Amino acid sequence: MRLLLTGCNGQVGFELQRSLAPLAEVIAVDRSDCDLADASALRALIQALKPDGIINPAAYTAVDKAESDAALAKKINVDAPRIMGEEASKSGAFVFHYSTDYVFEGVGEQFYKEADETNPQNVYGQTKMDGEQALLTACAQSLIIRTSWVVGAHGGNFAKTMLKLASERETLSVVADQFGAPTSAALLADVTAQLVGRIKHQGDKKFPYGLYHVVAAGVTNWHEYARFVIEEAIKAGRPMKVSPEMVKSITTSDYPVPAKRPANSRLDTTLFQNTFELCLPHWKDGVSHVLQQIL
Repeated sequence: MRLLLTGCNGQVGFELQRSLAPLAEVIAVDRSDCDLADASALRALIQALKPDGIINPAAYTAVDKAESDAALAKKINVDAPRIMGEEASKSGAFVFHYSTDYVFEGVGEQFYKEADETNPQNVYGQTKMDGEQALLTACAQSLIIRTSWVVGAHGGNFAKTMLKLASERETLSVVADQFGAPTSAALLADVTAQLVGRIKHQGDKKFPYGLYHVVAAGVTNWHEYARFVIEEAIKAGRPMKVSPEMVKSITTSDYPVPAKRPANSRLDTTLFQNTFELCLPHWKDGVSHVLQQIL
């Protein structure tokens, strides 16, 4: 089996190189190898490599910047998945793609299911939603994983930012009215490898392609998440100027940003767990593992 992996230097892409290596020949590319905004280059790469599957964690993820850079966000988040789907459909290949909780309006306290109405509140979320639809339309053999609050040992993320700020500042203020589940890049990579392994060994004729929610178990908010990260760092012996108790909780309105964030990023993973008979660990387990690697 030959797999084309995009975004290999991102949080999820980095972990996918590890998890997929035992299963297939992995051709890992980043932006310098293939700019996903260049449609002709992307088509040429896929046609030249003739992969059995395309794994696409690459995305335009600068949420605030997307508000003023919608054209580029569309090329990467909408046009690129569509092209991958079109090329895969021609050759009988499959596509795995990753999406986001930002496709939902993010209100209330319910856990969003895959079939619930989408209503993105910013350009990033809109392009990710449009990308989902473009891929599913282009390729029947596509699987989309919606996830949230990704954290990994490689690349930038909220946990690393909190560690840096807590070691430099005397106080921290973190939003406490946005809820979701931090999900480790390693978990997403391991889940992906499990599913690719099933296609490899069982064939894809009966494989249940489609759209699934995959996030770690449990719910927290950014304020509680920050306090957990700092607490774990102190336990590991890393000097922090800010203790967990010194992290002040604020509201979303106290921290204005260009792009509106969802207050509710809870995703229901029942369909995924029942379909594939896989259990998803608690978010603290994944975050702890990441912190062990970086502290």
